[in-house]
Amino acid sequence: MSTLRKPELLAPAGDLKRLKIAVLYGADAVYIGGKQFSLRSRANNFSMADIAEGTAFAKAHGARVHVTVNMLPHEGDLDGLKEYLCALQEAGVHAIIVASAAIAMYAKQIAPHLEVHISTQHSITNAAAINYWQAKGMDRVVLAREVSMAQLRETMRHTTMPLEVFIHGGMCISYSGRCMLSNHMTMRDANRGGCAQSCRWKYRLYGGDQPLHDETHHFSMSSKDLMALPYLAELMELGVASMKIEGRMKSTYYIATLVHTYRRAIDEIAETGRLSDASLQACEQELHKCESRPTANGFYAGMPRAKDQLYGVNGAGVTNEFIAYVLDYDEQNQLATVEVRNKFTTHTLAELLSPYEDTIRFMIEELYDEDGLPLTVANQPKRIVKLRTAIKMKPHAMIRKVLQEERPLVY
Repeated sequence: MSTLRKPELLAPAGDLKRLKIAVLYGADAVYIGGKQFSLRSRANNFSMADIAEGTAFAKAHGARVHVTVNMLPHEGDLDGLKEYLCALQEAGVHAIIVASAAIAMYAKQIAPHLEVHISTQHSITNAAAINYWQAKGMDRVVLAREVSMAQLRETMRHTTMPLEVFIHGGMCISYSGRCMLSNHMTMRDANRGGCAQSCRWKYRLYGGDQPLHDETHHFSMSSKDLMALPYLAELMELGVASMKIEGRMKSTYYIATLVHTYRRAIDEIAETGRLSDASLQACEQELHKCESRPTANGFYAGMPRAKDQLYGVNGAGVTNEFIAYVLDYDEQNQLATVEVRNKFTTHTLAELLSPYEDTIRFMIEELYDEDGLPLTVANQPKRIVKLRTAIKMKPHAMIRKVLQEERPLVY
């Protein structure tokens, strides 16, 4: 029996539905952005009414809500800050994630019940900086993604501050998101919520007047996404307070898959002290089913190499594996009511992804429309159909097709 303490599993959410999915699938906390003072201004983001509803939902399920107040404000960007922070406190928000020192100190004065977490935008990479913020009364530091495991191990010998680290998601080509490309090229300021992700564009690259590429392989400078599964046990042994998934603009299916997988991994490590080779393989297979870019281990093993970059590659892969969202299940008639997401047919081998349960495979044999008429294909997104199965399905479970080349699931 392991004595490792479980860290907080912190998941992203771009809207209320994704917040609820993250909580239902096992997140201990969810971080969201409001309509003001937040990066990711192109995400849907939460109204104050949504924040209150999401906070109440999370609390009812034993989870917490963190709100990003992480823009780097110019002089005219601070109007309404006091009212906003007080409203977040009143709504029951647990913490705010802050990049501006002025906002951090101000929040402690006027909304003392809010924890203040210092954002990764501060590029904090050492114990001296961590202890500075601890002395200022802050509650947590989100470390820069550029910290290696060896550096983290040494840093944690010299601080008692709760630390949050990233374990999955997008990496920035610039240091901890301090990028000026977007602002320079599009007048959209990445540090005020408007990043155009210029690093993921495709460019013509020249050496003098000579092109260094052909027209089918343009240059881009983005990195592979972070995937830290192999490092979870060591992070837990070190005692990190929170493990964070990046991606407030990602889909419901993406969030459910990631949270479900990391929840299983963290729980196994807490129980046994390690993630078995079989479980590691199974978890990696699960993560590959997300609609995302290829992954690497970021800076955990040291300085990333050329193979960890996505030169010439832009955007996430779309798998179309997610085929249906479960709305209801009639146990007496063994009929599941589902919402179609991607095309599928009868005689499709599928698997059920459900909160806190093992993934189960089954064959879709009988399919009906809402009037009970037989179907052989479901190909209209958002259409409501019914499928017959003896497998009991809970609302908010997700069904995906099994690709022929997949290995059998270990769990």
